[in-house]
Amino acid sequence: MNDMKARNSRSRQWRWPISPETVRAVLSSHSVLGLAFAGIIYLVCLTGTIVVFAPDLERWEIPAAPVISSLSDTAAARAIAEGARHAPADATLYLSLPARARDGATLVAYSPTFERKWAVAADGALADMEAIWTEFLIHLHVNLHLPRSWGEFIVGLTGVALLSSLVSGILAHPRIVRDAFHLRLGGSRRLQEADLHNRLGVWALPFHFALALTGALLGLSTVIVAALSLLLYRGDMGKVYELFLDPPPPVDARAVPMPDIAALIADARARAPGAAPQSLMVERPGRADMRISVDGGRPRLLVSQDETRFDARGAMVHDEHPQDIVTGTRLLGGIGQIHFGWFGGLPVRLAYGLLGLALCVVTSTGVTIWLARRRDRGRPAPRWERIWATVCWGQPAILALTALLALLTPTAPLPAAWLGLTILSILAAALAGTISADRLSRGWRWALAILLLALALLHGVPLLGKGAPLLIDALLLAGGLGLLASLLRGQKARAVAI
Repeated sequence: MNDMKARNSRSRQWRWPISPETVRAVLSSHSVLGLAFAGIIYLVCLTGTIVVFAPDLERWEIPAAPVISSLSDTAAARAIAEGARHAPADATLYLSLPARARDGATLVAYSPTFERKWAVAADGALADMEAIWTEFLIHLHVNLHLPRSWGEFIVGLTGVALLSSLVSGILAHPRIVRDAFHLRLGGSRRLQEADLHNRLGVWALPFHFALALTGALLGLSTVIVAALSLLLYRGDMGKVYELFLDPPPPVDARAVPMPDIAALIADARARAPGAAPQSLMVERPGRADMRISVDGGRPRLLVSQDETRFDARGAMVHDEHPQDIVTGTRLLGGIGQIHFGWFGGLPVRLAYGLLGLALCVVTSTGVTIWLARRRDRGRPAPRWERIWATVCWGQPAILALTALLALLTPTAPLPAAWLGLTILSILAAALAGTISADRLSRGWRWALAILLLALALLHGVPLLGKGAPLLIDALLLAGGLGLLASLLRGQKARAVAI
């Protein structure tokens, strides 16, 4: 009777309406796809999780940089004038004003041959803000330090691969609703890894899906524009960009005086009473073809949708507000905000950080499960197990080592150091025939714990009592101590077992 009740209960459990043969085929493709891109997916997810805290990391690297909660129109104009004196005439100046989601104002000047960033003080004075480790991380996440078009294309393909892996992973688990609340800890390592992989994959699926989709769209944007130009405009990519961007004015490099920037900000504020200015962009400052754009943000809107644009004489040439923008353009404008999580202040960044760690675990355990399955079937791959352990725990340790290098030697070539350490660590893992993957993993975790604690102490202790932001140091200290405690517990458990 009990057996019959159990069978009836199992028959009533919800399943995907897919045949077992289809499930096996999808599961096979899911494994192959995941393995092919696993290393890059893991690296992109890991760096993306850290890059979420880029605003905090910049302040961590340069604790002396001024952090302000408001900036007057006059001070903003003074910052623009100061930046224009340090930048070439063909540069673009972009001033980010303090907002509800972030404190501090920054000014970036960039052109094809020039790029520089400053923090802005309350009086409009500029202070250098070249955060080399943060910039290294951002470029590693966005384009893997490859030529930009190629790197972004590879990262975009990685987003597509992750998206496909998420979809195939869901389809490959017929009992996904039941298993979403089933977590087996303390037993078989393979079952524990599988449950952790499936639970984190299901519980955070909307976040994983949104992150993969927006990452693919950002990385493949150039390819998408090229395809649309071939389909619609016989390869003219400029016409596709004109669908979203106004064409630039005719080139006129004559020198002209800067208009009254403070008055233009006040004018833009008056044209959008419900919006607060969030950024100011000056293209080609001091030239007759100059354009000044003031963007404003409104409460409960993900991206700024108020823009007032002026010419070199200070005359308004374009005025746009939320009611003027079609839904598609609003969605496109929100892709970057959704992907990086810089739209809601520290609570949103912390949430993105935790969910990003979950995605790293999903990626890591996916390969671990496949390797464990091979071992259980009598076809172990110890070399790949060592390599994957080195990727999973070696990459965080190597990134922490580059941070320590940047802290001690600001001129260090971080991309070269990261690449060299990555190649050496993988070669060492491939050739270390007598060392098990578990032992290698423990070694990397010890290294990571020591590096996190060293970073927290070397950076944070000198700043105690000086009012500098210590959020990153606190996170480093907590992470190092937590990892150290986990390693000591594991060491004690192994000693008891022996």
